[in-house]
Amino acid sequence: MEQNRYTDLDVSYRILLGPGPSMASPRVLRAMSTPLVGHLDPDFLQVLEDEQNLLRFLFQTENELTLAIQGTGMAGMEAALSNIIEEGDDILVGVMGFFGERISEVAARYGANVDRLERPWGQVFDPDEFVSKIKEKRYKFVALVHAETSTGALQTGIAEIAAAAHQYGALLIMDTVTSLGGMPVEIDAWGVDVAFSGSQKSLSCPPGLAPITVSPRALNVLQDRKTPVGNWYFDLLGLLKYWQAPSTYHHTAPISLHYALREGLRIVYEEGLRPRFERHRANAEMLWAGLEDLDLPLLISREHRLTTLATPQLSPAIDDAYVRQQLLNQYNIEIAGGFGQLAGKVWRIGLMGFSSRQENVVLLLAALEQILRKA
Repeated sequence: MEQNRYTDLDVSYRILLGPGPSMASPRVLRAMSTPLVGHLDPDFLQVLEDEQNLLRFLFQTENELTLAIQGTGMAGMEAALSNIIEEGDDILVGVMGFFGERISEVAARYGANVDRLERPWGQVFDPDEFVSKIKEKRYKFVALVHAETSTGALQTGIAEIAAAAHQYGALLIMDTVTSLGGMPVEIDAWGVDVAFSGSQKSLSCPPGLAPITVSPRALNVLQDRKTPVGNWYFDLLGLLKYWQAPSTYHHTAPISLHYALREGLRIVYEEGLRPRFERHRANAEMLWAGLEDLDLPLLISREHRLTTLATPQLSPAIDDAYVRQQLLNQYNIEIAGGFGQLAGKVWRIGLMGFSSRQENVVLLLAALEQILRKA
């Protein structure tokens, strides 16, 4: 009789240095083994309250509506856009890579009239470009990517862009999927109205939850909608009734993922934001120097590089797929290739959260040197 191939789960240990997921802390993995309780159990509701407080600390905000959506970072994007957009709204999206493109596509599906402000992949916007464009039309909101995962580029000047948006009656929505927890994200100080992220990158938790925060200004827009939110599951006002006392049923929460996220956020809190950001910076600079020594120059100029994700450029002599396969087979290291316009032209190397460790940088650089020497 044929052996049942479903009886054993044999998954290799990997050093995850791609664009996500990152490696989970042993503390996070242990937290996931905590016994299950009901999603309205007082003990679990305390977990959610802790989570909200820790997310406010991480986002650097006092926003009441701060919680974690069930789903990956894309669920956060879907929630942010579906809750604000009503049919026919005029919006402005900054597109400088794949995830700016994604925002534009999702917004159009919810019936928005999308205007695009574009930059070639690998570049960022001068804030004045947004300021000038915002003046042209009365937009409901402006959306941009803070940390573009497809290119490794960091958009700066957020406070200036937010101030211009507010001056002309618009909100600012920001994708922080690859920055939150590894780089400064200052929602209140910058004036960001809606920001979303993911649990699996710099928070080093399993994929499946998407932190989101909504300013009082944006909350007023939600409350003044003329039509129901086009996505029932991600309706933030409905979710808020579950997250706030007295909690009422909305859906069955993924209990173990929330155990994991609370533990991941506790680790962030214990380390402290400034030391955490300095750790990511130090390890990133060590990686950048090592890549340049291997004749792998970085795509992004230093002042706009993410410290959570590097994109070294590949010469035509480098076999992208071969090198990445050798890293996986010989050293159990995962990095990712480029995609979209950058397919075959860059690698995407993540140093996020628990993965941002000096020993991982040393191992990766040594492995790349060996593989490239033999190739």
